[in-house]
Amino acid sequence: MSVLAVAEHRRGELRDVSYELLTVGRQLADVTDGDLHVAVVSGDVDTYADQLDRDGVDAIHTVDHGEEFNHDVYVQAVEQLADSVDPTYVLAPNSVNGLDYVPALAERLDYPLVTDAVGLDTEDGLTVTRELYGGKAEGTIEVDGDRAVITIRGGEWPAAEGTGEPEVSAFDAAIDESAIRSTVSGFQEVGAGDVDITDADVLVSVGRGIDEEENLDIIHDLADALGATVSASRPIVDNDWLPKDRQVGQSGKVVSPDVYIAIGISGAVQHVSGMKGSETIIAINDDPSAPIFDIADYGIVDDLFDVVPALTEEFSG
Repeated sequence: MSVLAVAEHRRGELRDVSYELLTVGRQLADVTDGDLHVAVVSGDVDTYADQLDRDGVDAIHTVDHGEEFNHDVYVQAVEQLADSVDPTYVLAPNSVNGLDYVPALAERLDYPLVTDAVGLDTEDGLTVTRELYGGKAEGTIEVDGDRAVITIRGGEWPAAEGTGEPEVSAFDAAIDESAIRSTVSGFQEVGAGDVDITDADVLVSVGRGIDEEENLDIIHDLADALGATVSASRPIVDNDWLPKDRQVGQSGKVVSPDVYIAIGISGAVQHVSGMKGSETIIAINDDPSAPIFDIADYGIVDDLFDVVPALTEEFSG
C-alpha cells in the first residue's frame, strides 16, 4: 500500500506546507509498510521535483500542464495518478486550492474526506484530530474504512529535510481539455504589504497590552535591534494600528518562525492557532495567569514598558 501527497505551488514557488506533507506522508507510509509518492501538477515541475527530493520520498510524479492551479486539471490529473498508484491515503494542504479540488477528487475516488487535520493517530485504524469551535476544543474523527483523502493544516508538522533517492518520472495524464471550464488570466494581490510575516525567522508580535498606537515605537525599536519583523494580534489590526497582512491567528496568517516574541498578548486560542508551530516562543506579559505562558518556552512576567526597552538596549549594544 502507498501514500500519495500532492504538493502545492503558487506563482513559481512551492509552498511550505508541501514539505510538511512529506513528513505526514512518510509517517503514514511507514504505518502501511508502503511507499511515499509525491505529485506535483503544473508549473516548473522539474524544478519542483528537485526541491521535493527529501528524505523519505520514494517516488515523484510530475504532470506538466499549464502554469498555475486549475481545479479541473488537478482533479483529472490526481484522479488518474491515484488510479495508477492505488494509494491508501491521499494528502493535500488544507488551503484555498486544496479545499477547491480535493472534495471533488474524494468523490471521484469514493474515498472518505477529512479536512483540516492537526494530528493523526494510526494505532487502531486512522483517527484524525481537528480543532473545533474556533480552536477552543479538539475533536477526533475515526475514519470508517481503510482509505481516505486528508487535508492537513500548515504549521502543524515539521518540514521534511535531507535528500533521498526518489524515482522521478513524468506522468502522462490524459487531460480532457473540453472539461477545463476556467483559466487563470492573472493575479491581483489584495491588501498586500511590504513584508510577508510567514517568511520571517524572528517575529516580534504585539497585542492589546501596548495600550496606545504611539507606544508601538518601542516594538519597532526592538524589532530593529533584533533584525526581526513586527506582527500583531487581532486587536491591533482592528484598531488600524498595523495592516491586516501583519495579523497572526485564525483570522490572520499562520506563522512558524524560529523565534516568536509575544508582547502584551494574552494568548487567546484564536491567536495561538496561528503561531503555536513556532520553534521558540517567548512571552512578555504582566499577568502571570495569561494563557500565552502555557505554550511559551520562556516567559517574563513584568511590565512590557520596562522589559521591551531594556531588551532593545541589550541587543543594540
